[in-house]
This record gives sequence, C-alpha cells and structure tokens, in this order.
Amino acid sequence: MVNSADLVTIGISAGLAIGILIASLVFCGIRWYKKHSHLRRCANERCSTALPIRTNGLDASIDSSASVSNSIAIPGSEFPAKDSHLFWWSHRHDKDQLASASGIPRYSYKDIQKATHNFTTILGQGSFGPVYKATMATGGVVAVKVLASNSKQGEKEFQTEVSLLGRLHHRNLVNLVGYCVDKGQHMLIYEFMSNGSLENLLYSEEGQGLSWEERLQIALDISHGIEYLHEGAVPPVIHRDLKSANILLDQSMRAKVADFGLSKEEVFDGRNSGLKGTYGYIDPAYISSNKFTMKSDIYSFGVIIFELITAIHPHQNLMEFVNLAAMSPDGADEILDKQLVGECKLEEVRTLASIGHKCLHKTPRKRPSIGEVSLAIARIKQRRFAKEHTMSLADSDLSRMVSRIENQQVELFEIASFKDKATE
Repeated sequence: MVNSADLVTIGISAGLAIGILIASLVFCGIRWYKKHSHLRRCANERCSTALPIRTNGLDASIDSSASVSNSIAIPGSEFPAKDSHLFWWSHRHDKDQLASASGIPRYSYKDIQKATHNFTTILGQGSFGPVYKATMATGGVVAVKVLASNSKQGEKEFQTEVSLLGRLHHRNLVNLVGYCVDKGQHMLIYEFMSNGSLENLLYSEEGQGLSWEERLQIALDISHGIEYLHEGAVPPVIHRDLKSANILLDQSMRAKVADFGLSKEEVFDGRNSGLKGTYGYIDPAYISSNKFTMKSDIYSFGVIIFELITAIHPHQNLMEFVNLAAMSPDGADEILDKQLVGECKLEEVRTLASIGHKCLHKTPRKRPSIGEVSLAIARIKQRRFAKEHTMSLADSDLSRMVSRIENQQVELFEIASFKDKATE
C-alpha cells in the first residue's frame, strides 16, 4: 500500500511538471507571435520602398533611392516594382483613412471635373503633372495639381504631401484645401496663388519684375516658412526640395513655400533614403555624405537668396558668379540684377549677400540656423524702417519750424500794421 507521504511527493512532482510545461508553451507562443509580427512589419516596409521616381530635367526633382527600372524588384520583397501602382491601389482604403485622419477634405472626380470645366483651365505644367485653375461649388478659387499618368513622382509623395500639410499650418506655407483619389486619378487641391511662382517672376520675359523691397520681403517670408518647418513643427520637417519654382506668391506678393512631396520628418529611421532634390539647389555635402539635414535646406535657401539678388538661374552658372562676388566686400554690386541698379540701397544688397554666403558655407555645421537667418533679414528691414522714421521725424520737425517762423512773421506784420495805424 502506498504511503501517504509518497502520494504527496508524486502530486507535487506532477504539478511542477505540468506547470513547467504550460510555462514553456506560453513562452514559445509569445516568441512565435513576436517573430511573425516582426516579419510582417519588415515585409510591409520593404514593399513601401518599391516606388517610382521623378523625371530628371531642368526643373525636375530627383530621387535616386528608387529603382532604376520599373521592372526591377526590391530584393527581399514579394512585390516587384512594376506592380507598385497596383499594390498601392490594393491598399488605397488604408491610405484614404490616413489622409482623412489628416483632416483634409476629400473630393470626387466629378467635383473637380466640374470645377475645372472638364480640365480646360490649365495654369501650367509641373513635375507632378498639369495644374488647373478651379472654381469650387462654394465659389472659392483653387489650384488643382493632377498626377499625370506618366508621372514619376509617385503615390508616396502624394501621400507625404497630404499627411504633412494636414498638420502643418502657417501663413508662409501653401495651404492644402483638399485632395481627390477617384477613377484612377490623384489630385491635390491648393489655395490659389494668383502671382504664380518666384521662378516665373524672376525669369519670365512677360514678368512684371520685382522691386528690391518685394525681393527683401519674399526672402523674409521664405525664411519664416522654413523656420516653422525646422523649429515650429513637431517633429521638425526638412523640406528637401527648396527652389524658386516651389515658392509661390499670393495677390499681395507674399511668398509661401510649396511642394512637400519630398519632405521628411526629422526622425532617424536607420534607412538610407537616397539622393533627393533638384540640381542646382542640392547641398554638395549632402551629395558626398548622402545625409540630408536642416543645414541642407539652409544651403538651398542660400541659392534662392542669390537668385533674388541676381535674377540668374542656378542652371546658368549662378554659383560661379556667387563665388566671384565672395572675393570682395562689395562683390555683390557686380552681380546685382540690372533691373535693380540705381533702384536700391547697395548696403542692403551687400548685407543680404553676406547672409547668403553664410548659408552656402561648404561646412554644414558652420551655416546659420534658419532662426538666425530670419532675424538677420528682419534686421535689414528694421534698419530701413528706423532710417525712414528718423527722416520722417526730421522732416516733420523742419515743417513745424517753418510753420512757426511763418506764424511769427504774420504776427510781426500785424504788430507793425497796428503801430502804423496808431501813429496816423
């Protein structure tokens, strides 16, 4: 007969064995779940990298991180690059939810078709595709950018722009008022900027020309827009494609930064994003290191500053003129836009050129922050205002003095007349 003590021992041993078995099963289950979740996440990330690129050209942006050929698949991905468009559309409902979460209204294809009179009100052609002027049902006038069927800009940049501009709001950023994903079309709807791009105003033969005061204000407006992206947004945003073509002006000639398709939040993800930007505006340090930082945006802004001073396009050897001007304190006088000669104060031109040179410093860490740039440009305007105010006060004092003398002369004349009458 079994001893009661033996039964207790057997029971305890069996309980421990069962407990260890259950714990082992739970541990293995957790490991299996985590492993498969990680694999699914990695697969999704690899799929999202199979994206097309923008066409290269005079005003086109580049993205060398994308496939060289649309038929080349990303290693390790189950989806070849040539099917990236179809893959995106298979997930369009998820992406629509992302865009809707940004708070940007979605419009139907029929809404846009009606607003653009069946797409006949074309304003121009960009790297994204054609741009149309539209009058919405509410009466508001907007600009509609349509992703061309042969465009290389891609759906990722479309989604980037919608998601970023859904949370970025500043008076010097172009406002995205809606989007459309319908009938195989992708469209972005912006506030209408009646004076077009800075590039057209500077280089178009039909352009009305910009005064020095307007150029100085445009530089300040751009700096405020970038300052918001770098120092006001959370997390900060790097534009990565600053150029005169992406600076738009409203009816009051106030400048706003546009085109956020290549923009990126400054969150390190450990991945190499590839070369992005537009030739002539790309930071040389970025080309050599493939690391795009806020200081790369500063470099691009430095190029725009010299465009404002010279009205010379980066593709017309602008940097050669800039380097020559850097050799002497008054070098900016020699490259000043002919339209501005005799129409502006050279001291202000030299000060703005000095700011531009600092932005173009070959060592990124030695370039100023955008906050410092904004403050420096603002000081140019403040000094002008102070001088004008001082001159205005001087003119006012002189006017009062002349008036006082005239009054005294009248009083003396009246006294003399009174004495003459009294003598008679």
